[in-house]
Amino acid sequence: MISAQDVSKLREETQAPVMECKRALEEAQGDFEKAKMILKKKGELRAEKKQENVTHNGVIASYVHANNKVGALVELRCETDFVANNSEFKTLAHDLALQIVALNPQYLSPETIPAEELERRKEEYRKEFEGSGKKPEMIEKIIQGKLDKDFQEACLLEQTFVKDETKKVKDLIKEATAKFGEKVEIVNFCRLEI
Repeated sequence: MISAQDVSKLREETQAPVMECKRALEEAQGDFEKAKMILKKKGELRAEKKQENVTHNGVIASYVHANNKVGALVELRCETDFVANNSEFKTLAHDLALQIVALNPQYLSPETIPAEELERRKEEYRKEFEGSGKKPEMIEKIIQGKLDKDFQEACLLEQTFVKDETKKVKDLIKEATAKFGEKVEIVNFCRLEI
């Protein structure tokens, strides 16, 4: 038998709707960790369905480092003003601005890197292997691995979140979409430094 106390505790930890928490606990036969995983999977599925939705609301958040020499702005969008005015949504936007100040991403995602820049990096890496005797397909795999590593540093969505190293920024966005029940996306950002 699932108690109201267990449902309340799961809701507090996951922010999922009460009935979903109850169903997840029932499905997991009272196993708390298994229920969390069930809720996470359901949230991810919901988030995927929301990706076609249009985001007309949101916030612009800022963060200026204590030295007043570096700061960032980020435009975080959602579908409704109800979510845009939510304190957790605003905290997420602020955390993203802090992330931008801390790790200085150049691009939002690998898809936003200009083709010329990608080609320049690939050519740079190919030159490293000239005369190495390695097979071309092996070289291409190594180059892709190096590019993937570059993306983790250069692309905001691929970066490890500064406040929780077990997550990437793109995971935060997926979790926010699942939590708020509507599409959440980073549209734009900039970083300034003196």
